[in-house]
Amino acid sequence: MRLTLFGEIVTMAFDTVRTNKMRSALTVLGVVIGITSIVGMTSMIRGFDQSLRDMIGAIGPNTIFVQRFGVTSFASGGEIRDLLKRPNLTISDARALEQQTDTIQLVDIQLGAGGPPTTRRVFYRDRRTRPVVVFGTTENFADGTKIPMIAGRFFNGTEVQYRKNVAVIGNSPHELLFGASGTDPVGKFIRIGSERFEVVGVFDKRPAAGGFNLGQDDFVVIPYTAYQRIFGLNAVRVARNATFMPIQIALVPREGVKQEDAMADVERVMRIRHGLRLNEPNDFDVLTQDAFLKLWDQISQGTFFALIVISSIALMVGGIGVMAIMSISVTERTREIGVRKALGARRSEILFQFLMEAAFLTSLGGVIGIGLGSGLGWLVHVVSGFPISLPWWSFAIGLGFSASVGIFFGMWPAVKASRLDPIEALRYE
Repeated sequence: MRLTLFGEIVTMAFDTVRTNKMRSALTVLGVVIGITSIVGMTSMIRGFDQSLRDMIGAIGPNTIFVQRFGVTSFASGGEIRDLLKRPNLTISDARALEQQTDTIQLVDIQLGAGGPPTTRRVFYRDRRTRPVVVFGTTENFADGTKIPMIAGRFFNGTEVQYRKNVAVIGNSPHELLFGASGTDPVGKFIRIGSERFEVVGVFDKRPAAGGFNLGQDDFVVIPYTAYQRIFGLNAVRVARNATFMPIQIALVPREGVKQEDAMADVERVMRIRHGLRLNEPNDFDVLTQDAFLKLWDQISQGTFFALIVISSIALMVGGIGVMAIMSISVTERTREIGVRKALGARRSEILFQFLMEAAFLTSLGGVIGIGLGSGLGWLVHVVSGFPISLPWWSFAIGLGFSASVGIFFGMWPAVKASRLDPIEALRYE
């Protein structure tokens, strides 16, 4: 009996939509716009979110970074004047972390990576690159970042110790200098400034947020000892005070050591070296990729919340339209309601009929909005290459929102219809 009634009501709702096409279209227009916004923007936000996580994950899932200050300092409300008063990190800090911690397996010194970058054009014969980032590291850089290589190898400890002019180039310099000719870059000599470097390896492409070219592959890595020599600071001066050279220290915990324990060990050594009292805050930052992801989560949650609020306005407009149209429908069908009640229809059945009609209208708008939102996401992906993600739950949310709008805003007209007196309804002209 209930199934038969449900089928009849759905059929009646469909007939109402079919016989009043223009009115129905205008009724659900606000719902269509709201659901299109939710599904389309969710697909792009989710796609960007995944690509950003892939990009951050490429630096190494367990890698810990020590910086003078970083993006998390600004995100937590740090004043730039106070941050600039922090002491610079030094190579001796890295050496102390290597020798005085039991939880750290690898320590990498990264000169030119913890502050304003050093950019230079790279030359090979008659070809040159745009300005790319040049930074110096130890032989542990490749193990710490996990960036795959497509050719050659990374430089070794001996080459670092003897300040050899060897380089591992990112994918962009490789394409600009060697890609067109198909030349094998390994063993070739490139020029950075006035210095010649032998290319010993080439990195593969790194993931990019949103699929855009953000310069993530525009870099060249050289031994940090060669970096010191080329950029004018001798080892003694840098070891004592790296005032003019940005330094970042990357560390990889030992196998089986929890990242939190390793971070606490690093913090302990650095606080002792900087002479901090127990009540004094850190004058350095200890970061992991989780810190970047938490910061991004805050941004993405705020963006998604703003999207929901904006879309809700369109849904509310659509809901008011549904309420108005359903009120008109109740008035137009007063005699029909009277006949149904005279034949034994109960209040709950009349209420259910009009609620189902309202929910059917808005659900139809939700289905159209889901289709348009998905199509919008795919169109953006095809045109620009922007990554998208269309999880099933975004469709469920869109359909649930649209049906809920119909039920909420259709409640008053449905209650009004169910309370009509059958005798007065039959007299209505």
